[in-house]
Amino acid sequence: MPKHHTRIETYGTVDELNCHLGFLRAQKMDTHSDKIVVRIQNSLFTLGSMLATDPKKAIMKSGKERLDIEKIKISDIELLETEIDKMDEQLPPMTHFVLPAGHPAVSVCHICRSICRRAERLAVALNELDPIDDNILTYLNRLSDYLFVLARKLTLDFGVEEVQWIPEKSGK
Repeated sequence: MPKHHTRIETYGTVDELNCHLGFLRAQKMDTHSDKIVVRIQNSLFTLGSMLATDPKKAIMKSGKERLDIEKIKISDIELLETEIDKMDEQLPPMTHFVLPAGHPAVSVCHICRSICRRAERLAVALNELDPIDDNILTYLNRLSDYLFVLARKLTLDFGVEEVQWIPEKSGK
């Protein structure tokens, strides 16, 4: 498979995201969020291995799926959704888009979110070429939402202003 193949681009981007999540953890956020990010990093290794496994090798000669290949599970997705809901309860309602800034941890979290969105777009493209497990697509989608809400929570935790994006009106 060539290095520029969509499959390799996809799991390479998931690896890039995982590296940036390590950098996010170096920003000294609260213990609970740090533990969740570690779980996410482990899930991303699973997800990356799912993407890297040739679909033909994931099926035994009998036509059954190999059970020794670790998979992203519904419980992994549910963890993200539960954490999003918990953080949302602490946050003020959003009335505008927000600018990614305020504290290094917040900015790194937004970088992670944007890399996750790229990984999701690549996974969707890969799925059109060679179908992949639906849980991969769902997990990446929920993870980017989790990272957005985590960035908002970190803004609150670090006591920095959440800067709203308000377009300037031109009088021209």
